[in-house]
Amino acid sequence: MLNKTTVLFLGAGSMAEAMISGIIQTNELPKQNIMVSNRSNQDRLNELEMRYGITSLSSKEIDYSKVDVVVLAMKPKDIATVVQSIKDKLASHTLVLSVLAGVKTSFFEEHLQSGQPVIRVMPNTSSMLQESATAISAGENATAQHTSIARALLSAIGEVYEIQESKMDIFTGIAGSGPAYFYYLMEHIEKTGKEAGLEADLAREIGAQTILGAAKMILEREETPTQLRKNVTSPNGTTAAGLDALKQHGGGEAIAQAVKGATERSKELSQELEEKAVAIAR
Repeated sequence: MLNKTTVLFLGAGSMAEAMISGIIQTNELPKQNIMVSNRSNQDRLNELEMRYGITSLSSKEIDYSKVDVVVLAMKPKDIATVVQSIKDKLASHTLVLSVLAGVKTSFFEEHLQSGQPVIRVMPNTSSMLQESATAISAGENATAQHTSIARALLSAIGEVYEIQESKMDIFTGIAGSGPAYFYYLMEHIEKTGKEAGLEADLAREIGAQTILGAAKMILEREETPTQLRKNVTSPNGTTAAGLDALKQHGGGEAIAQAVKGATERSKELSQELEEKAVAIAR
């Protein structure tokens, strides 16, 4: 399905690279069909071109008439300016995939040409290992065929979940920002292990393998996380002592607040960008 599809990434940051890396490793899309461009950092474009064998382009070199899918992967603060600069260049058939947290499909439908198909996408950086949890929400102009193209492209980097756009902010709070929560947890596991006499690399590997095993238990068994937790918690045992410490220090509430904080920021970004777009349009 993707063999003849041409994909242009606008933005060359960590998320764009993670997606490019994942797609290339699956061989779902030929390297020559992937292009990348950014606003001004030519060194970064050269780096991606050398590393992945894709084509880097300056904004003046892009022929939008030959692009099937445009992936918007720049910083959210730049999107209003970018949309204004590309709206008259996009072909009517080009599918726009937005990877920008907090930016609604209605924003693009209002500021791009009438009828432009748009799908909002939220992957995470585990795309690089084909282990992303990616949500997609189709805009009003996106057809079932557009959604199939998005699914085929994004399935190359992990699991894809089609959700209502109203649920995209909470998905961002859980999955879009989620890897950072686990990295933060691992920082503390590694630090504590090192303080107790383990080598840092060994403590890191032990902690990571433990998280990996727990995740597989949740995905591959029928028990809920609550049931699995109870199964490994003996009264007055070591696990019970660890869980008691988590409760005493607000571990559960901290996790909940992390998700809620990222979710609220996603909503705030949406409002800020809409206000900026209105200002630019005047």
